[in-house]
Amino acid sequence: MTADRPAALDPDHHADVSGGWLRPAVFGAMDGLVTNIALIAGVGGGGVSPRSIVLTGVAGLVAGAISMGLGEYTSVRTQNEQVAAEVAKERHELERFPDAEARELVSLWTKRGLPRDLAEQVADILKRNPEEALRVHAREELGVDPEEQPSPWVAAGSSFLCFSVGALVPLLTYLLGFDQLWLALAVGGVGLFVAGALVARFTSRSWLGSGLRQLLLGAAAAAATYAIGALIGINGAP
Repeated sequence: MTADRPAALDPDHHADVSGGWLRPAVFGAMDGLVTNIALIAGVGGGGVSPRSIVLTGVAGLVAGAISMGLGEYTSVRTQNEQVAAEVAKERHELERFPDAEARELVSLWTKRGLPRDLAEQVADILKRNPEEALRVHAREELGVDPEEQPSPWVAAGSSFLCFSVGALVPLLTYLLGFDQLWLALAVGGVGLFVAGALVARFTSRSWLGSGLRQLLLGAAAAAATYAIGALIGINGAP
């Protein structure tokens, strides 16, 4: 797209914000990174063996990925079912009281500055096309498009996969044969920064600022769990 070409002429000038994959993917990746970095820091701070750290990390990866996937599927499906129920109510009202529903649209549009005669004309035309009227009412009254709801399977798969990848990052050094806790946390920190920087690609934020934000948040979580692990490891020693 060039500077002298209107964006409206490009059919792909907007990103797809209706597929339901970006939020669970970002949430899953960040949660996987932070969860396992914090877990490794906590048990490592308690003085356990590298083998126990790997066991804890793998258990956290598997349990967290399954939990995230199931949670996303359930939440998105529940949301879609709620939308479907509300759209069904709207369809029932349109079938029983089309004139009252048309007046409702006119009232909404005139409050936004549309001339009343034009609002009435558009509402009257919509009454002749029940399916389009339903879509318009859903957008205007519910703020949703009934034909563009996120897929619960896409959300679950994105969350499961990205959590697994994120949770694997701080385990890499141990799986490759290195048993230094600081190295695992350093690799996890790099993962947080890279993930934050990649997320900035979908927004207008600076990649550096986004990466540093995720790094600082993850570092705070790791520091807290390390301190708790060290405290319990010392005071709980036989």
